[in-house]
Amino acid sequence: MCIVLATTAHPKYALVVVDNRDEYILRPTSRPHWWTAEPEPHITNGSAETKSPSQVQILSSRDLQRAERGTWLGITKGGNFAVLTNYRETDTNDAAHPVHGTRSRGGMVTAWLRADPAESTKHFVHRMLDHGGVKGVGGFSLICGKLRRASAREEKNIEPLAIISNRCDHVGQVPWICGQRGSVYGLSNATYLEPGKESNEPLWPKIRNGADLLSHAVATASDEQELVASLFNILDTDSFPSDHTIDLEEGIPLLKDSIFVPAFGGKEHQDEMSEAQQRGNVKETGHNPPAAETLTIAARPDEQLNGFQTGLYGTQRQTVILVDWDGNVTYTERALWDPNGNPVSRGEGDETFKFKIEGWEQEAGLYN
Repeated sequence: MCIVLATTAHPKYALVVVDNRDEYILRPTSRPHWWTAEPEPHITNGSAETKSPSQVQILSSRDLQRAERGTWLGITKGGNFAVLTNYRETDTNDAAHPVHGTRSRGGMVTAWLRADPAESTKHFVHRMLDHGGVKGVGGFSLICGKLRRASAREEKNIEPLAIISNRCDHVGQVPWICGQRGSVYGLSNATYLEPGKESNEPLWPKIRNGADLLSHAVATASDEQELVASLFNILDTDSFPSDHTIDLEEGIPLLKDSIFVPAFGGKEHQDEMSEAQQRGNVKETGHNPPAAETLTIAARPDEQLNGFQTGLYGTQRQTVILVDWDGNVTYTERALWDPNGNPVSRGEGDETFKFKIEGWEQEAGLYN
């Protein structure tokens, strides 16, 4: 049960985003890296627009389990940003909302990352909802938008981000967030709830707790190093039961309470984890190296040994993103496990990228 927290309340940073990817620990996943893609054509008035001539440069990790090679979070050199959470289906017999769709949820993220750089967020929202772009996908929510400083005529703000979901019937139901200063937002595996608004659905404890902790972190951190450390501490906040050998069916309902999910599972999943650790270590090196070393020697982003829904379930990756008022991005992803299911000590699996968003001061998009 992943979690995304975002805030526009920090005085130095236009946007701060933190994310936990909760997944089967052995699900094959690349390390974060820059990769390129041809921009996808988009539809206007029933016809495909001409694609931009240059390739799009994308920073993300990639899911290696499905052919789409999608991702849960990424950003482009031009500032297209997206992060996705699954929707926790409670009715497994609901044909309109399958748990596993024919299309990858990760493809929803790359649909925006690979979009024509001239396409606006608003146009993308219409394209996805009006032209069936969210059909055939398991339940999800996608925070997406073009990271841009808002017009100089306005106060110090960024352009808002949209939350697309295949629980939305039309574009009028799409929430827009992060367009105002001083706000904190949270999204997990349920419908997004706007802060301060009444709803028939209760706010998950992990969202309420995460928002409070994020507000405190941005108000008290004295510098970037302390801020990043505080943000990773938030992502490590563990309210899960101490018994990590409970079955998945027993543990899943408890995930709404804990920001961090320690790896858990019953005997079958415990055994699968042990088998993967032994098999992977011997095959790759002939001995048992430290987990952090295995991260560097494992073939990336090629196929890995272990498949989907095997081994334990828990927080697999953590990400912290800072965007300052000059459009400078600091992107840090922390791996907590190596490809063979061995735990990685905090910090030893970190990858950090720094770059400046191209067009930070420009209008957010040409196609409205």
